[in-house]
Amino acid sequence: MLKSLKNEFKIPKVFEESEYNFWLDEYISKNLLKAHLNPNYEGASRKFEFINSSVNWIYKKFPVDKYNRVLDLGCGPGLYAERLYSKGYEITDIDFSKRSIEYAKQRALKENFDIEYENYNYLDMNYENIFDLAMLIYCDYGALSKNKRKKLLEKVFASLKNKGKLIMDVFSINKFNKFIEKDTWEYSKGNNFWTKDESIILNTNKKYENNISLERTIVITDEEIKKYSIWHKYFSMEDIFNEVKSVGFNNIEIFLDVSGREYCEKGDTIAIIGEKL
Repeated sequence: MLKSLKNEFKIPKVFEESEYNFWLDEYISKNLLKAHLNPNYEGASRKFEFINSSVNWIYKKFPVDKYNRVLDLGCGPGLYAERLYSKGYEITDIDFSKRSIEYAKQRALKENFDIEYENYNYLDMNYENIFDLAMLIYCDYGALSKNKRKKLLEKVFASLKNKGKLIMDVFSINKFNKFIEKDTWEYSKGNNFWTKDESIILNTNKKYENNISLERTIVITDEEIKKYSIWHKYFSMEDIFNEVKSVGFNNIEIFLDVSGREYCEKGDTIAIIGEKL
């Protein structure tokens, strides 16, 4: 028994994919949507106050008459999309979470928002010379392995018109330095974030080489053991600059975050804008 359990708890290799995807889990996805829609919680989306500030900056930085067609990647339940649509942009949104997309579609139908919502993995998109602006916001980029990051950037580059822009953000090395390695566990009678059943939940935070972290959760119930992994790659300014430039983006600008604040090394995020020429 102990030997078999040791295999279950073995620490994964860097960016090893989980057997279970919490975005697709019927129970967990309900809790993720609640987290997205909580205006004062930053576990899934940023606080609404920041989102409003971010949208106002994007509106000034990328005028509607020049950057009308917007591709919003990892859009969640449409928090940015609705705000940008209200300012006159034409929005196409992609997200892997069926529950988030269904919520966003129902909102659009109710409010008569003409926003296009698509439910699939944005690594599978195949647009060519369509969009004026592409967005990847709340550090989704760093959740991908190096090969997948390159693939995504190439697909975003192809999707943009000439002189189209990409705006995205990543976690910084400063954020990585604050990440604390630890192992914790808890007993739950049920109806927690991960499961409705009585369970033991094991959490592991681990640092890897090249500024990569893992937040791993193992949920043990009477019926099964499920493991979920959240990976993050953290970047220096030079790291993210070079990755974006390597696929052809130019005229690169660096900011502290996607509300347009001036970059500083002590910040937890880095925002970058690149132009397709």
